[in-house]
Amino acid sequence: MAEGGAEPAADKAIVCLWYDGDAEDAAQFYADTLPDSTITHVQRSPIDYPAGKAGDVLVVMMTIVGIPYILMNGGPEFKPNLTYSLQIHTDTQEETDRLWNAITGNGGTPNECGWCKDRWGYSWQITPRALTRGMADPDPAVARRVMEAMMTMGKIDIAAIEAAQRGP
Repeated sequence: MAEGGAEPAADKAIVCLWYDGDAEDAAQFYADTLPDSTITHVQRSPIDYPAGKAGDVLVVMMTIVGIPYILMNGGPEFKPNLTYSLQIHTDTQEETDRLWNAITGNGGTPNECGWCKDRWGYSWQITPRALTRGMADPDPAVARRVMEAMMTMGKIDIAAIEAAQRGP
């Protein structure tokens, strides 16, 4: 984890997520849990300021699944909501289970249709590629069966999605 004067990884755009003092904890969890995720820089305050003191973490720069992010300790004024979610595509049930269980088992909460929320309030869509393929099937009957199956699930069950795709 770099502590120096590192620049953000992206030179055009970067996603910024708002945290209430625990951006570094969230960043470490994401880096430990998600593929292609790493902390690239932790920026600490050089001075005391109204909401904190010198040395407090202001922002954490990182990549989450290959996408550059800044996790900012902005304070309690704003909370995450369902208008923003991170979708992670998975290839196997094992990968789906691992990510879903890591997020929900670390103080998060399960939701419907492959969605879950982490303990910081951010929503994740753990989306097997089998679901994406089934929903995009050119046969409307297949896509309907897949969607109907998905609508009964919390964590996505790839075998059940593939069975719905095959049909009766």
